[in-house]
Amino acid sequence: MRFHSLAGWLEWIEGLHAVAIDPGLERTAAVGRRMGLDQPGVPVITVAGTNGKGSVCALLESILAAAGYRVGLYTSPHLARFNERVRVGGAEAGDEALCDAFDAVDRARGETSLSYFEFATLAALAHFRARSADFLVLEVGLGGRLDATNIIDADVAAVASIDRDHVEWLGSDIDGIAREKAGIARPGRPLVCGMREPPAGLRAQAEAIGAELHGRGVGFDTGRAEEPGCWTWQGFGETRSGLPEPALTGGYQRDNAALALAALAAMDRLPATDVIAAGLRSVTVRGRFECHDVNGVEVILDVAHNPAAAAALAATLDDRPGRGRTLAVLGMYRDKEIEGVIAALRAAVDCWYAAGLPPPRGLGGDETAGVLHGVGLEVAATAADPITGYHKALAAAVPGDRIVVLGSFATVAPVSGLFL
Repeated sequence: MRFHSLAGWLEWIEGLHAVAIDPGLERTAAVGRRMGLDQPGVPVITVAGTNGKGSVCALLESILAAAGYRVGLYTSPHLARFNERVRVGGAEAGDEALCDAFDAVDRARGETSLSYFEFATLAALAHFRARSADFLVLEVGLGGRLDATNIIDADVAAVASIDRDHVEWLGSDIDGIAREKAGIARPGRPLVCGMREPPAGLRAQAEAIGAELHGRGVGFDTGRAEEPGCWTWQGFGETRSGLPEPALTGGYQRDNAALALAALAAMDRLPATDVIAAGLRSVTVRGRFECHDVNGVEVILDVAHNPAAAAALAATLDDRPGRGRTLAVLGMYRDKEIEGVIAALRAAVDCWYAAGLPPPRGLGGDETAGVLHGVGLEVAATAADPITGYHKALAAAVPGDRIVVLGSFATVAPVSGLFL
């Protein structure tokens, strides 16, 4: 074995490939075939989307677990530990198991160079096989068509949402982005979309390859149930009434749950109402309106890093008005639409704290403060990093106030670690 520690493997694979992001399936597919990972032999749902895909994956895992499946879940990125990306039966992969999986990939790849995400994806698939997962849920890392997860022919492809993000890789044209995300679909197999009006590019791609497109409001939908606080899902000739709200904050989480149920119904694996209810009540996902109490101050951690996600965050804040002020700790990468994020949250935030992220990709605290000043907003303080920014906001907060930490996984992760 090349390394005997997970840290050693991760440091090595991070520098193995010439570039960090190198879209294309040839390398991953070739190694996957050598390892026999391209045909997992169990049901697979692959989930793409600009926002919401992580929550959809968590909902699928929770509902399928309640139905008795041993789910292999692959997500990215992680908050605190790489192990979070790879779970079987609800348990994160241990360091030793991941070392074994990385070693298996390294032995099989020969002279083939793999990027960090490609190496990680193959290791996850190897771990799922070693741990006898009987259902796979795969979250797309970037786009869809050329993402490493797409070496697997999913039984159902799900697209949660489509908006502008990763424009340096996917472009800024919504129809073009939609075609890339629809690239996870397969001929003759279902493609479910959580949007009421999917972009023309998604519809065109589905039609071009002969995928069965089922959109929100056409193939499936939600409605109010007679019981207070409950809702109904219907689609694919099925109805499930009296469902509880998902144990995830935000009205949009019901939409994510509806998409998860549509993916299951599309493959004729929709569980009974009581099983779905159990899954909805037990689902958890970190960094999506994750709430903590610190001496009467509510701390909200949300990885919103594009305007659409920021708008959803603002709507949730508006639905849950606090007694005091809302203080925002903002840290972002320079390749994100920071002005759009600020605009979406401007009315919801009373006080801004600008936190720096590591260069060269991250904006420094002074740079973020400059953007806030440039749109006419006052900055209470700048900070070199998110934890310092959070502590400055916490020092200024009084009981009844709330602090929202947002802008990136890299912003939320260190602060989230304080609550472990």
